[in-house]
Amino acid sequence: MTMKEVDLITVTELSEMAESMYGNLVKAVVDLNRDILVVDAELHVDQEQYLLEHGSLQNDLWGINLYPLSYGTDEFVEFDSMINIRPRQQNMSRGVDSEEIRKKIIELIMRKINI
Repeated sequence: MTMKEVDLITVTELSEMAESMYGNLVKAVVDLNRDILVVDAELHVDQEQYLLEHGSLQNDLWGINLYPLSYGTDEFVEFDSMINIRPRQQNMSRGVDSEEIRKKIIELIMRKINI
């Protein structure tokens, strides 16, 4: 598994990851409390498990997909993952229902990814 935790990553690196896995997207999980981004795994659940084993709390983890070719547009970040279904946090969908949480995820992503 090539999954990795990144401090900074380029769009070019994300594009290479996408090509080697799904073609146009990179799966990622963020820990909003610890400001962590994990990328490049086949499943969000693998990234989630990695973060839980390294001190993250479930409530802080959100699964997303990144589309490197759409960097700079609203289509760059897709909020869609099975790990996001959390009735106890009032998140009933695979998306991220809270606008505030979506905004925090995008802010974290923009700090970690550069051209």
